Amino acid sequence: MEDQMVAGMMRAAVLDAPGAMRVDGVAVPEPGAGEIRLRLEGCGVCASNLEPWAGLPWVTYPGEAGGLGHEGWGRIDALGAGVEGLSVGDRVAALSYRSFAEYDLAKADMVARLPAALDGQPFPGEPLGCAFNIFRRSDIRAGQTVAIVGIGFLGAVLTRLASDAGARVIAISRRQESLDLATHYGAAETIPVHDHWQIIEQVKALTGAAMCERVIEAVGKQWPLDLATALIGFGGKLVIAGYHQDGPRQVNMQDWNWKGIDVVNAHERDPAVQMRGLHEAIDAVASGRFDPAPLYTHHYPLERLGDALDATRDKPGGFVKALVDMTSSPAGTAS
Repeated sequence: MEDQMVAGMMRAAVLDAPGAMRVDGVAVPEPGAGEIRLRLEGCGVCASNLEPWAGLPWVTYPGEAGGLGHEGWGRIDALGAGVEGLSVGDRVAALSYRSFAEYDLAKADMVARLPAALDGQPFPGEPLGCAFNIFRRSDIRAGQTVAIVGIGFLGAVLTRLASDAGARVIAISRRQESLDLATHYGAAETIPVHDHWQIIEQVKALTGAAMCERVIEAVGKQWPLDLATALIGFGGKLVIAGYHQDGPRQVNMQDWNWKGIDVVNAHERDPAVQMRGLHEAIDAVASGRFDPAPLYTHHYPLERLGDALDATRDKPGGFVKALVDMTSSPAGTAS
């Protein structure tokens, strides 16, 4: 890819086939009525990208230019007809869906202005807003015991939010460094993932056999869902925050029924609710109530998006979340 693109063209990543990503030169999109165009500074890499990256029979290959990218932020550089309340040059986080590229389009009501306090800081707004919405749906209250199964980016944010709400958080994860991260964000107890039944016995001991008022499953796989079912107490809430997109799941309906639990699928689809979470996240980070900086561990240029996806899957030492920096040189290395 040449350093200088032809005027009116941009670099965009294309998922060519399972495990194969390329960067193409494509036309810069033009905003339609009610839309803005965003010159992207960066975009987060989401674990939900991994199944299309690995290959799914219902995914079309090659994908759209910029496709899979939905955690972008940057500056508005063009306004479509009828857009009010936003200006060219505004720095924003966007809920848009082709952000593995230098430019993307978003509906004007699906972007949120970033305050000056966040200047120079990356801000993948979609996953941060998602965490705040999951927290609200979890209905966590002071004095409750909350188990969080899976401490990655999402689990770490939820650990802080639950702890700040006065809950006692039990963090359960595979890697010791993930458990250390949970402790940093306020977890009262940590349990390494090892034997299924030993984990249950440890939680039973920590709760006087009452188990947990809330359990948040933040992995998106069958076994963590089974574990979460076992850890919830009578009348509690099982909150599914992991993204289960690789096929059907089996659930232990006997346990769900016997315990009389509520099961909450905490992925919001209402745009207004999505934006509410995004605004809450912006306020929390800008005010200093929540610091996401320790979570942004690996940075890649667009040309190395495949490496970023591999790292998201394989989780090398110290990994929490990968960000793609649109202004990085193609030869840039992960940090």
